[in-house]
Amino acid sequence: MSILVYIEQRGGAVRSVSRETLGEATRLAAVLGGPVVGVCCAAADPGLAALGEAGAEQVLLAAHPAFAQYDSAGHAAAVTAAAKQVGAKVVLFSASSIGKDLAPRVAARLSVGLATDCTALAVESGRLVATRPVFAGKAFQKVAFPASPAVASLRPKVFAPVSAAGAVAAVSALPFEWDASAPRAVVTGLAGASGGKADLTESEIVVSGGRGLKGPEHFHLVEALADALGATVGASRAVVDAGWRPHGEQVGQTGKVVSPKLYVAVGISGAIQHLAGMSSSRCIVAINKDPEAPIFKVADYGLVGDLFEVLPALTAEVRKLHG
Repeated sequence: MSILVYIEQRGGAVRSVSRETLGEATRLAAVLGGPVVGVCCAAADPGLAALGEAGAEQVLLAAHPAFAQYDSAGHAAAVTAAAKQVGAKVVLFSASSIGKDLAPRVAARLSVGLATDCTALAVESGRLVATRPVFAGKAFQKVAFPASPAVASLRPKVFAPVSAAGAVAAVSALPFEWDASAPRAVVTGLAGASGGKADLTESEIVVSGGRGLKGPEHFHLVEALADALGATVGASRAVVDAGWRPHGEQVGQTGKVVSPKLYVAVGISGAIQHLAGMSSSRCIVAINKDPEAPIFKVADYGLVGDLFEVLPALTAEVRKLHG
């Protein structure tokens, strides 16, 4: 019996969210027992032996030319085969865009339930119990798993990775059956935004702007603060709906859910739709001229003032601190 972790890779490199998932798997293994095993679907080995330092004792490589891009059916077949081969008692995914698509497919193939977007895992009376936000983040639900294996996806940036310097994972080929000759869908390519900043869901710092900026021409103020902090730019739904910013920057229930170390909300009132996407951030700073704005109820630090005066001054101070 083992704990299986789906290792997500993109462009031949393992993504950081997989190291976070491995870290939580390692902590669970200390209580539940059994090895931590990773499974990776790729066209070639993306350096899986190095995942020993992230807690993996073994990694199964499902190699196939079609896996140069994500293929939902092929990945589901491979991960299901891995779960059966190692006798997994727990199967963990990151709640990334790929994880959100793949986890339910694997759970269905294994005929078990799925706990999605978990923010905590615990072992109670020898059973895994997951905590996940519900009702747009207004409450938290604790769920148990009546069938084995327990399948869960973990919210990115919530779980800490581990470090075992010098450890090496044993990498072996995973036999699996999948007919790639007639796929229902084919990924022909990926187009990413330029700029070199981390994806919103993986960023340590996020600076988001809302309607308080009054127009897209003022978003350079948010971009300047984000640049000074080394942060990624986000936006509220109202801003995206107005066409000021691309949908990929939207934070909220209908956008991306983020959990950075620092979240700065600029000119955002704090509607429940937005709070659902960022309330699990470790530190929240709100800047708004309305002292009654709902965002202040969840903020660790609040600054009531005119953002057109506050942001330039704050950006200047941050740049001074960074030299």
